[in-house]
Amino acid sequence: MTVRETLDFSRRCLGVGARYDMLSELAVRERQAGIKPDPEIDAFMKATAVQGQESNIVTDLTLKVLGLDICADMPIGDDMIRGISGGQKKRVTTGEMLTGPARALFMDEISTGLDSSSTFQIVKYIGQLVHVMNETVMISLLQPPPETYNLFDDIILLSEGYIVYHGPRDNILEFFEAAGFRCPERKGVADFLQEVTSKKDQQQYWYRDQERYRHVSVLEFVERFKSFHVGQQMLKELQIPFDKSKTHPAALTTNKYGQSSWESFKTVMSREMLLMKRNSFIYIFKVTQLLILGIVTMTVFFRTKMPYGQISDSGKYFGALTFSLIIVLFNGFAELQFTIKMLPTFYKQRDFLFFPPWTFGLVNIVSKVPVSLVESAVWVVLTYYVMGFAPAAGSF
Repeated sequence: MTVRETLDFSRRCLGVGARYDMLSELAVRERQAGIKPDPEIDAFMKATAVQGQESNIVTDLTLKVLGLDICADMPIGDDMIRGISGGQKKRVTTGEMLTGPARALFMDEISTGLDSSSTFQIVKYIGQLVHVMNETVMISLLQPPPETYNLFDDIILLSEGYIVYHGPRDNILEFFEAAGFRCPERKGVADFLQEVTSKKDQQQYWYRDQERYRHVSVLEFVERFKSFHVGQQMLKELQIPFDKSKTHPAALTTNKYGQSSWESFKTVMSREMLLMKRNSFIYIFKVTQLLILGIVTMTVFFRTKMPYGQISDSGKYFGALTFSLIIVLFNGFAELQFTIKMLPTFYKQRDFLFFPPWTFGLVNIVSKVPVSLVESAVWVVLTYYVMGFAPAAGSF
């Protein structure tokens, strides 16, 4: 599948969430208030709330922002087929999640294999989603460049399994300066944060010349954060119970999957039909191979050389049946290879609740069994009567 088809499939599987209900409620309130919506914004919201379409503006927007528009019509590729690069594959995986209606995203090391510019563009787009759509995104990055670091609103600094700091980005340097450590002007803040809790690198950031340096452990930083004004404010917020009157039924989803079972089945079936169409050469080759082997088998087990009437004559017929069974069996190994190659993708999509697992199995049965029946019918029609088996219709 191409990059565009992959993102379209993930968007259809994940659904639109509460976008349709939100659009309906918004339209009612606009009519009541006499507000005329902006035509472009109205068209965009309606396009994003439509479910089940094969292509959608959400896919085009995701491709553009993630920098995948240049390879949108290229296949993903694998070990045998040349496709997109490793960094682009990472962005495709990120894009699969961004096309859905999720309001909370947790991303781990999304910058692996990407250059600084691509990482900056992805994080910038995610930041726009957070501010415009009021979403929550947590991203773990290892030594991000300064321009990417400055895009974050809040920072969570982890060290040795403890949360050293959790709060606004603008206050993190103030916290460490209060502890006696200052980030040099030409030092990236992300690099400073990674090294300041390390026993080996901590001393170089000590700026209180009038005081003797003493190693500050991670546990001491944790205790200092509790007395820091950001930490105290966080503790106060945690002590206030959640006001359930401010919530909304649409805030939490009640459905496990983004589509109904029937819609999920149709979505997975459409993907399977697309893959079978792309691999049509394999099916044509298999049928052609059966035709050639069938003609050869007809000459080997020709009915004039197949005596019958004695028990000892049954050996040749058993041999013909065994050979036919082996041919049909080995002819289906290509399907087994396709299924095994699909398993890693299936496991990922199953874990992310793209569709119920039974739809994948049922689609494979519905789509592959007719192909196997056609292949078996071609073999039997060619060889049955020529081999000298019982000509009665019931026996056939």
